[in-house]
Amino acid sequence: MKLPDLIDLAARNLRNSRLRNGLTAAGIGVGIASLVAMLSLGVGLQELAGSRLSRSGLFNTVMVSEWRSVEQMRRDGQQGQAGALGGGSAPSFPDFASPPVLDDAARQEIMRLPGVMEVEPEIRFVGEIQQGDKALIAQLGGLPASAREDEAFDTLKGTFFSGLQAGEAIVRIEFAREWDAANPQSILGQEIVLRYAERESLAPDNSNNSADNADGFANSPASDSALGGEEPAEDSSYGFTVVRKEQPLRVVGILETQPYGGMRELSRARVFIPLGLAEKMNLLQSADLRGSVTTGGGRRTYSSLMTQVNSPARVSEVQDAVRKMGFRTFSILNASQSLARFFAILDLFLGIFGSMALAVASLGIVNTLVMAVLERRREIGIMKALGASDGDIKKLFFAEAGTLGLFGGLFGVAFGWAMSKGINMATEYYLRQRQLPPETVSSVPPWLIGLGIGFAIIVSLIAGLYPASRAAKLDPVQAIRYE
Repeated sequence: MKLPDLIDLAARNLRNSRLRNGLTAAGIGVGIASLVAMLSLGVGLQELAGSRLSRSGLFNTVMVSEWRSVEQMRRDGQQGQAGALGGGSAPSFPDFASPPVLDDAARQEIMRLPGVMEVEPEIRFVGEIQQGDKALIAQLGGLPASAREDEAFDTLKGTFFSGLQAGEAIVRIEFAREWDAANPQSILGQEIVLRYAERESLAPDNSNNSADNADGFANSPASDSALGGEEPAEDSSYGFTVVRKEQPLRVVGILETQPYGGMRELSRARVFIPLGLAEKMNLLQSADLRGSVTTGGGRRTYSSLMTQVNSPARVSEVQDAVRKMGFRTFSILNASQSLARFFAILDLFLGIFGSMALAVASLGIVNTLVMAVLERRREIGIMKALGASDGDIKKLFFAEAGTLGLFGGLFGVAFGWAMSKGINMATEYYLRQRQLPPETVSSVPPWLIGLGIGFAIIVSLIAGLYPASRAAKLDPVQAIRYE
């Protein structure tokens, strides 16, 4: 039997029982719609989680810190713990006499690694914010320019920093409310003064010139509050002292949510200043206190460095290179891989539950085609008497089953897409009622549309196996005599 004749005959047979075949196709459509809606929810949630982490910059960020001892380096390297922390295999460390120091030299060496875009210190400190007779103690943090792309700044009231070393500040909404509970936004545009502890090197000619005051800081003239000129060279043989300085700032923005998804120590600060300004201010850091009691105490060291890589695919490569330098690394990429496994399992279970309705619909296909065999026994007998083979009869019933699956799949995909849109609209309404930004929790990508239609056709063909086999086995003589 030629293909055009087969298609024409199958279409004619389906038209003869429009109601029954239409209901069967509708059953397939409902099953496909439930499958598409379930999987679209899993896909949407995965895309939402992925976009949140991607915009936060955590996927392509590597945190670099020091090891506490050479023994710990070797022990963790042998046990593979370092590989578990940052992905990849356990590192093989060179024979270090002592753990390498995370200083400016190490920072520059990391910056030269292929794929590294920026290497910035994590600067967080405590200062006093003052305006007139009003003063508040707050934790401050230095934000790099790349933080502007973080989604936390989508709802920023005001503006981002105008420059890398601009005398500007962005405050969290909690700090603004503490500043003025009645009108938190009144802090926008105000000029404030930051009082902070500065790290100042001790040179042979001035190591005894500063007398401590009652606050435990070295006296500093008011003119020192202006930050200008180059930082004096430090002599590691003499260490450093701490002086109190002041920095005028203008509040340019109010932030409602924590940057970087609250997953970095910096996120917990209540006032943010440009990272370039924070580095220029030469702030006293916890790493400086540790370094003050070690050899070379005057050398600037860092407790951690945040390394930005140009692509998440190169994170493991950068981590391996940094580990060979003798430093500890951590990346959120491992957490994202665990998250991918979680969503794969979630999609599996959603697909299983969504397929249950399709399994019921497949029984409808079997019932419809079995009834067609009984009703068309005489027709089948005549066809076989005229020379139709068993294969031709099977192809005819497979064509009818596949057509039912095709139309059912098209209807199901359209219905599932409408259900996905309805889920998003309901979610958006729910979030707006609670004054939260809208989110897309359900997504129907092109591959899911193709999967739905293809799955409907395959299930329909499988369901048509028994009716087609039964029709092909009919005895033409008995079939022609059937009334």
